[in-house]
Amino acid sequence: MMIDDLMKKKKMTKYRLAKDTGLPYTTVNDICSGKAHLEKCSAETIYKLSKVLNISMEALIEPSLVKRGSFELFKSNVCHQLKEAGDINYIIDALEKDDISFYFKKKWYRESFYLLAMLDYISRINHIPLCSKYDSMRRCRLQETVYPADIRLIASIENKPKNLTDAKKNSIPEFLHFNIVESEVRNAA
Repeated sequence: MMIDDLMKKKKMTKYRLAKDTGLPYTTVNDICSGKAHLEKCSAETIYKLSKVLNISMEALIEPSLVKRGSFELFKSNVCHQLKEAGDINYIIDALEKDDISFYFKKKWYRESFYLLAMLDYISRINHIPLCSKYDSMRRCRLQETVYPADIRLIASIENKPKNLTDAKKNSIPEFLHFNIVESEVRNAA
């Protein structure tokens, strides 16, 4: 969980956090604004923050240790999660974990929108109303269209941009809404 979220839950300002931790306000402000990275802070700083925010040091620093990997691998993992959990359990897990917001706050928009598109798609085919929590995110989209790697490769090798156009036409609407071309989420190998 991000420090800003923890502060909101406690109705705490940066000034109050600095005062209660004994850390300089500039340090707290730099951490909250992203100017200073939590994973590079001293153990003492992390300890003081975790004590005041009532969270373990590990839980406090874990989100900043998450490193961005391949988007293709990410998509594959999401499809495997769907296959293993089943539609309804996938929806429940997605809403409980709220990785959609986690990635959005990290500005990992491809991952965030992919998860939201998956949630919306699975909700639609199961006749489940959309979760309104994400309505503001639904007004966003990626600037550039993201195609699956295999489609890009085939289009490049065959020098046929029509392959990209065809893939876009066959894309699941919930994914295309975010400018992500995805036509198959069920056949995770």
